[in-house]
Amino acid sequence: MRYLSVPKILRVSRALPGCSNAKYFATNVEPKEPVVKTSIPGPKSLQLKKELAELQNPGSVQLFADYEKSIGNYLCDVDGNMLLDVYAQISSVPLGYNHPRLLNVFRNEANLKSLINRPALGVFPGKDWPQKLHSILMQVAPKGLNNLTTMMCGSCSNENAYKSIFMWYRRTQRGENIDFTELEKESCMINMAPGAPKLSLLSFKGAFHGRTLGALATTHSKYIHKIDVPSFDWPIASFPQYKYPLHENERENAAEDKRCLAEVEDLINDYKRRDIPVAGIVVEPIQSEGGDNEGSPNFFRQLQAICKKNNIALLIDEVQTGGGATGKMWCHEHFDLEQSPDVVTFSKKMQLGGFFHNQSFQPKESYRIFNTWMGDPGKVLLLQEILNVIKEEDLLKQVNISGNILKKGLIDLENEYSHLLNSTRGRGTFLAVNCSSPKARDELINKLKENGLQAGGCGDLAIRFRPALTFKEHHAQIVLDRFRKSLKQM
Repeated sequence: MRYLSVPKILRVSRALPGCSNAKYFATNVEPKEPVVKTSIPGPKSLQLKKELAELQNPGSVQLFADYEKSIGNYLCDVDGNMLLDVYAQISSVPLGYNHPRLLNVFRNEANLKSLINRPALGVFPGKDWPQKLHSILMQVAPKGLNNLTTMMCGSCSNENAYKSIFMWYRRTQRGENIDFTELEKESCMINMAPGAPKLSLLSFKGAFHGRTLGALATTHSKYIHKIDVPSFDWPIASFPQYKYPLHENERENAAEDKRCLAEVEDLINDYKRRDIPVAGIVVEPIQSEGGDNEGSPNFFRQLQAICKKNNIALLIDEVQTGGGATGKMWCHEHFDLEQSPDVVTFSKKMQLGGFFHNQSFQPKESYRIFNTWMGDPGKVLLLQEILNVIKEEDLLKQVNISGNILKKGLIDLENEYSHLLNSTRGRGTFLAVNCSSPKARDELINKLKENGLQAGGCGDLAIRFRPALTFKEHHAQIVLDRFRKSLKQM
């Protein structure tokens, strides 16, 4: 197996605190190309899957990884296959596997103690917690959003952001300094109005915002996520479905924006008449799980204008798009919005969950937005080093360079294999291409794996690309070569 140093060989040798005789070595050396030794999943993965089946449903498991041997942009499985990973744990790995800077984070004794003494942040935060929030998370906060609530994952980030929106909405109705009535206090305890008011959030067909109960009510990507689960009577609008290439279909796509925006306004008015007013709109900058569906900058600017006109909140869900994969820290920065969104949720590449917001969306009373952990200081320490590497190595610029190569190459393949591929789209390395049918998409993903690429699907037709921010030009060329090889085999 040939190996390539990316960007250079880094060897780290340091004893852990309290373990003076132990040496821990990490070498950031990628293989030069993917290596496939067995079918995928291989025999060891299949055996582990059988063992897992004794405890839980393993149907979603594709393979079992060997994370000790995984490195950089390459995922190693237990059968020794080394796959170039352009899926990155569903867009969650910012610097690839076993990055030496991250391996060093908890060799600092103070950081190690922060990791193992994990606090209930809502009641017992560490002495350095305010400083960490200011110096790490707020340094990448979306412009105009000066408040922050940390959470654990994307679903609970959206779930609690929704609660904040409802609380904000009711406060604007009730009056800023008016306290809860006794009737409100009593009725909420039995899930009745006025304490449990009839309010709604507007979401979009194809959206994915999580699997907890409130977030699931706004998720519309696949029936398997929702079936058998009670839900709310909340409005669901059409999300734009564009024709590609965009520059050849400007008139049709502008009409599609107009159609969807008109539907949004109609639903807001309809639910107001039904006495279930819309308190907020939740939307992804690029619908990810639902098929990598894009909305134009104009669509999002007009959507924000509708929110302002109707005095409702705009929540942009950046759980998958945030953290740099689109070439900017936040995808909505591409839209040139007149004002900042009211709320922006995050997770995945950011290591922990949470939402940025302005002061208006911070409840006045304690315990209204609360859980035991409310984030994780250990993850914030990892994020600090990730952000340092992004800045020092100018990785957002690298994302755009690599993304341009990958996108152009996919368009070339689309032209060459037009009977199989269409509609290449996306920003930075956050890209997707459609296949001619669901069957062809699934077959192509399997072929890619056989040829050493770990990719992912979304929607019915799309193959999505979610590589780490350290994905470079030569990685893009490998992807395109293996992609072409897989298409030929079909």
